[in-house]
Amino acid sequence: MVKRVRFGDADCPVARALDAIGDWWSLLIIRDAFDGLRRFSEIQANLGIAKGMLSARLRDLVERGVLETAPASDGSAYQEYVLTRKGRDLFLVIVALRQWGEGHLFERDEPHSVLVDAAGNRAVSKLDLKSRDGRSLRWKDTRVRKVDAD
Repeated sequence: MVKRVRFGDADCPVARALDAIGDWWSLLIIRDAFDGLRRFSEIQANLGIAKGMLSARLRDLVERGVLETAPASDGSAYQEYVLTRKGRDLFLVIVALRQWGEGHLFERDEPHSVLVDAAGNRAVSKLDLKSRDGRSLRWKDTRVRKVDAD
């Protein structure tokens, strides 16, 4: 079995973020949390993930502070999984993945789910990276300032 490489001490924020998120199941769980799924059974039914795998991923997301458990909102004995501030801060990551998928993984007329503005029920605009002075930036307009090697 291949041992997972850890990036928790990496100088690169992308590597550390991927280490914290874990894997694609975790991102789908986070997506489901943004979609309002809060209970183990709801998430499990929506993803079709094995219960043991889901338990491990939820436990890891709670330990990493992305989700927290809370008493069930209906007063039952169940617990629910709720996004923390750290988890809610992943919203733009999920939207960016969604928009990339919409642009590259569907045929022109192929139906897919759409993220809409709740106030107007219209599709949201494509994310746009801006400089501090408001200019739109593309990858070629940016560079990474690396940590000094001394």
